[in-house]
Amino acid sequence: MDILLLGPPGAGKGTQGAILATRLGIPKFATGDLLRDAVRRGTALGQEAKAVMEAGHLVSDDIILGVVREELAKPEAGLGVVFDGVVRTVPQAEGLGTLLAESGRQIDFVLFFDVTDEEILERLAKRRAVEQRADDDPDAIRNRLSAYRDLTRPVLDWYEARGVVHSIHAIGSIDAIAARVREVVGA
Repeated sequence: MDILLLGPPGAGKGTQGAILATRLGIPKFATGDLLRDAVRRGTALGQEAKAVMEAGHLVSDDIILGVVREELAKPEAGLGVVFDGVVRTVPQAEGLGTLLAESGRQIDFVLFFDVTDEEILERLAKRRAVEQRADDDPDAIRNRLSAYRDLTRPVLDWYEARGVVHSIHAIGSIDAIAARVREVVGA
């Protein structure tokens, strides 16, 4: 089963993706984790990504999709993947569809974690207090939300046009949200 998680930063995709992947016994792919791993392993794509990131630029769709292709080829990804933030542009959505189709697969569910900006700001302020993450300051959060709306929201529209989006009310306890996910996915 291949499941794509969408939603703004702080919506709970990482937390719920980990729960879902564990429950289904499949890996969770997150763009940042995949890129950092490719850099750490020194793969050709990892070296290319490192140069782009060190220059302060966004990693191209081709690099991201190349890293995803490498990960999909691993045996542990054979039964499915939870994609957490992997698709951030429409060309990435199209590319992921092509990669999955090459092995007779498709995105089975797109779960959109629906949460208010106020809730996001509150969650990320708490996370910043605990983890001391520089990228969780209020200005950075507003910038990420703006980037999400500009770049990633069209991805949601693209998947909605294909009828695979399920909206998850992402406010409440972790367990309550996980139960909502379980209702949609059926596992």
